[in-house]
Amino acid sequence: MVKLLLVSTSAGSMGGNPTGLWLAELAEPWFVFKAAGYELVLASPAGGAIPVDCGSVKGDFFTEDAKKFMHDPEALDALFHSVKLDTVDLSEFDGMFIAGGHGCCVDGAAMKTAIETLYNAKKLVCADCHGPYALIDCVKADGTPLVQGLAVTAFTNLEEEQAGATGWVESNAKFMETVFKEQGALFENADPWNSHVVVAGNLVTCQNPQSAMAGAKKCVEILS
Repeated sequence: MVKLLLVSTSAGSMGGNPTGLWLAELAEPWFVFKAAGYELVLASPAGGAIPVDCGSVKGDFFTEDAKKFMHDPEALDALFHSVKLDTVDLSEFDGMFIAGGHGCCVDGAAMKTAIETLYNAKKLVCADCHGPYALIDCVKADGTPLVQGLAVTAFTNLEEEQAGATGWVESNAKFMETVFKEQGALFENADPWNSHVVVAGNLVTCQNPQSAMAGAKKCVEILS
């Protein structure tokens, strides 16, 4: 049986404004992986209850799978009792999936060890939307930036602008598109708010909330 590590932010605020996990980016992969028969462990940098961005439970952002997740006892138990990431035995896992949310801009660096360990062991690493923020400080075994020379995607600068988040990110974090290009990545993107998944060996990156399900399905394809 495939054993997969799901990772979420623990950060409920950035620069004094509320944030957290973007719920659909965990919920949709959760059900894709459950349907594939995977054993799942949900972890976060701090462990315990994971903060959910209130914007992700409103309107069209509160997807059918997100609603289903909030009524699923097993899923809710995982959400409220996530495992502390640095206590996880990474050797037990076949890969990891990092769900997004602006909270990743706050504590994504705490995912560095897990990402590098699994990536450099040739195991699958997938990150969606703001999940790729955790890749910024990561390096390959030779010490070069993990994304250098690799095709990647993430929530784009234009999507930050259209989400009204440019000033917020500029004051408190970094723009993934800008940093990845500076690090020598081959940055790819679709038009804003369209699903886009990029595969570079055992690294899979997904552009936005609309990409979470496609990214999870790509992971299942790779792990089959």
